[in-house]
Amino acid sequence: MSAVNVQALASDPQTAARLLVGATLWGRDAAALIVEVEAYGGTPDGPWPDPAAHSYRGPTVRNDVMFGPAGRLYTYRSHGIHVCANVSCGPDGTAAAVLLRAGLITEGVEVARTRRGPVADRALGRGPGNLCSALGILLSDNGIDLLDPSSPVRLELGSAPEVVAGPRVGVSSAADRPWRYWLAGHPEVSAYRRSPRAPTHGLSD
Repeated sequence: MSAVNVQALASDPQTAARLLVGATLWGRDAAALIVEVEAYGGTPDGPWPDPAAHSYRGPTVRNDVMFGPAGRLYTYRSHGIHVCANVSCGPDGTAAAVLLRAGLITEGVEVARTRRGPVADRALGRGPGNLCSALGILLSDNGIDLLDPSSPVRLELGSAPEVVAGPRVGVSSAADRPWRYWLAGHPEVSAYRRSPRAPTHGLSD
């Protein structure tokens, strides 16, 4: 485990999210440059209250990894189908995580194609479920240390000087927060969709 990387990720979710844009995520026989992420906070009494976060109502068996330590993989199923990957951040004991929304497959492209089927290269890792599928990330990977070189899923922080910020995709609470970050000019970045259940633009924090 890299103490420097852990210290960097043990920050507020917005700072951690910016650090993760431009990082490389290594999965099973494939790797991706992370080009889009979303930051999520925690409980009402914490430093970053976030009603859109899984951790908002407190720790459960499902969301326990969000409460730290930083640099752990938090996985869950979206709509009961797609596995999504998050990186825990913030101080140990304080809930926060960053959803990895999209990546550019940089290694193991053919492997990713066999997992994703006949889609365009730009779509291999576009969307959190597709990214996990392309890299072979499993629900059972929940809780692993992403900064341990021996882990089956590993993270290497990089740098991304041209990070763009905007509202998160599809959330019905705190829908106006500019907590989504992405690399400009990458076709792998998700198209923005506002949840139909979200308040009128400007009326949601």
